[in-house]
Amino acid sequence: MAISVCVFQTDYYFEYTECDSTGSRWRVAIPHRQGSCSGLPEPVRGTDCTFSCEAGEFLEMSSQQCTSCAAGSYSLGSGVRFDQWDSIPAGFSSLATYMDSGGSGDDSMTCNNSSWTAQGTHLESNRDDCTVALVYAVHLMKQGSVSFDYQYVDSNIFFEFFVEKMITESSFLGALSCFCMSQVNLKSGTNILYWRTTGMLLGGKPVKPVLLKNIQIEGVAYTSECFPCRPGTFSKTPGSSSCDLCPRNTYSGKGASSCTPCSKTQYSQEGWSQCKERPPCSEKDYFQTHTACDSDGKTQILYRWVEPQVCLENVTGSVTLPPSGEKEDCPPCNPGFYMHNSSTCLPCPQGTYSDGTTECQRCPGGTEPSLGYEYKWWNILPKNMKTSCFNVGNSKCDEMNGWEVAGDHIRSGVGGSDNDYLILNLRVPGFKLPTSVDDASATEFGRITFIFETNCSADCELYFMIDVNRKSTNVVESWVGSKLRQAYTHIMTKNASVSYTWAFQRTNKASDVRQYVNDIAKIYSIMVTNAMDGSASGCHACAMMSQRDGSSCVPCPAGHFINKDTNQCQECPPNTFLSGHHIYGQEACQPCGPGSQSNKEHSVCFNDCSFSHMEQNRTLTYDLSALSSVGSIMNGPSFTSKGTKYYHQFNISLCGAEGRKVAMCTDNVTDLSSKDLQNESADLNNFVETFVCQSTIIPADGRGFRTSLSSQSISLADTFLGASVDNSLDGVTVSSDLFPESSWKDPDINFFYRSPQPTASCLNGRSTVVTLRCNPEKSARGELTVPRCMCFDAHHLYLFANLCILGPNMFIAFAFLKTD
Repeated sequence: MAISVCVFQTDYYFEYTECDSTGSRWRVAIPHRQGSCSGLPEPVRGTDCTFSCEAGEFLEMSSQQCTSCAAGSYSLGSGVRFDQWDSIPAGFSSLATYMDSGGSGDDSMTCNNSSWTAQGTHLESNRDDCTVALVYAVHLMKQGSVSFDYQYVDSNIFFEFFVEKMITESSFLGALSCFCMSQVNLKSGTNILYWRTTGMLLGGKPVKPVLLKNIQIEGVAYTSECFPCRPGTFSKTPGSSSCDLCPRNTYSGKGASSCTPCSKTQYSQEGWSQCKERPPCSEKDYFQTHTACDSDGKTQILYRWVEPQVCLENVTGSVTLPPSGEKEDCPPCNPGFYMHNSSTCLPCPQGTYSDGTTECQRCPGGTEPSLGYEYKWWNILPKNMKTSCFNVGNSKCDEMNGWEVAGDHIRSGVGGSDNDYLILNLRVPGFKLPTSVDDASATEFGRITFIFETNCSADCELYFMIDVNRKSTNVVESWVGSKLRQAYTHIMTKNASVSYTWAFQRTNKASDVRQYVNDIAKIYSIMVTNAMDGSASGCHACAMMSQRDGSSCVPCPAGHFINKDTNQCQECPPNTFLSGHHIYGQEACQPCGPGSQSNKEHSVCFNDCSFSHMEQNRTLTYDLSALSSVGSIMNGPSFTSKGTKYYHQFNISLCGAEGRKVAMCTDNVTDLSSKDLQNESADLNNFVETFVCQSTIIPADGRGFRTSLSSQSISLADTFLGASVDNSLDGVTVSSDLFPESSWKDPDINFFYRSPQPTASCLNGRSTVVTLRCNPEKSARGELTVPRCMCFDAHHLYLFANLCILGPNMFIAFAFLKTD
């Protein structure tokens, strides 16, 4: 069969050879079908191997010149971008790995269904406790970089990015209300990129997945063609390096240079590739709001359509907006504010106070204003608060209010979709303690207390988050489903600027159809104490330099209270401590519990590593100095349903150290020794310092991690209540059947602790008891042991850690960790 001569350029295409050692290459012609034609153009010397075109251009191979991309397409020049996730693009792979050997079951089967999944606008990680890596291999002709946007909100999933054969590894902290961008430099040659996640389902609650989008790699070889704009986007001008989203109520197909308007009976959201029919308006398409106070001090309830309005009003089956309500009196001003011109609430001037219903007044002599925020009337949003709407899949709610004021409460807004995050933020620039409180010995700089409720028909979730010194936003607590009206308090233990954030999501399942628009979160009041820019709703006593009229407030030394008779500072009696920043009157000096004493500053009670007990006319004196250092104990291993091996580690500071809380637990540490933990930066957000703390540990050898994972660090003992041979102290009780009876005649010594911080599962906080038992049969060297079980019941969570600490006096300590 005769072979035709290659005449037309459609018969063949050009390609470069591999680069030689000098960085040179050749351009050669290759027929589209092997052997289909002859007479191909002769090879010619190609461009330099590091050559690339600018963004918006491609290398036209016949002329070997850079040419601008046509409208409707784009190019990154020497880069590649992945921003469309209808499926996982070619070249990417999602690999579920399982490396534990201690769990039961068929490990090869447990993670087969775990993977990264494409969600149209982004990728979503696994939600289970498998280890899943998204892998991409790329060959760079020169040094380059990889950048990507991610959202990482759940500390119960570990997220890391690394490049194989490079010392490049990152673990990430994110924020709920944004995508964060990360960029990593890459070396020339082959780079294998890994985005790897592992969930830690230790409490039965599913984790929030990591979201990933906009992966861009710079430094790849030339591009010989431009990429068409994906559906829903367009590029209007030639030479574009990116495509823009089509505006609302327009659409486009692939490779569009403009967007086509929808018909009047159709609509589209930003970035849609097609229009949809507008449905008739229903009750789910409008919401209730009210006007600001007018000059007569009146407000009025109004009803408005959800914006952007997509429903049709004047068609069969549609509803109309309800009529506006009658005008009614505006709520009073918030405490610390006064009414100005019958319509505006202004903060009281410095040195004055008001309950919100009266004019501002000066504090009486011997007192000063109690600064803070106390928001309980919601006619307008306070100036230091802001609200927003965020959705990972689209930007249609970006300009909406996430929350709406509603008189006696503020409530979640309508949003644009049921899976929107509705954000409410309160910024506190710092805290200012009362004048008479000593900053150096303060254990509480301020606290926030809010009253809320949720009413939901789906899997709604309300998050409470905190960002200290603009470091990173961390979820402090969250509530799933409907919750009755309740209060929550969080205490600030250091003076710093802080941002408090509430985020409400009706469901985490995306849908174009609104099903849960009536699911709602309400916050009735927010109170922040000691806010430095706050206003005052009242006054509190302060110490005076003298009893003469006009004398100013003065600070008291550490451990001093304000004498009610003289209004002057007076030191607390021995073995008492000042509770918080309430220092007025001697009753502010709280007695230390049995077996404890106060430190010099009267800020905390502690045991000095000794204990005395009178029994049968004899005094038993125990020397516990061998227990003064921090003890660490790890129980387990335990296994999740997928076989992930994990341990619970307890760090215990039993006595001594002048009452300093030297037991520390830190999330995501590589070395779990106390010495290394203490060398960590004091600005870390994910650590606790206390008397007893707990961390969940996943060993490095268990899942192929480069480090051991430490997470879910919590304090079990913030306050030492006392030491006693009794089984009960200050409402904390040790059940007599928890441990085997002692065969030794000396009584057990119980160390009682409490952590008052409430959580969703422990509304009254946690309490801990460490029991010391004498056992002369053990060696004097000392040892730590724990049982292999963890026990639960319906009302309380009991963590049994039979902890044996043997010092020179041969004591065994059984740690009973009880969570109420």
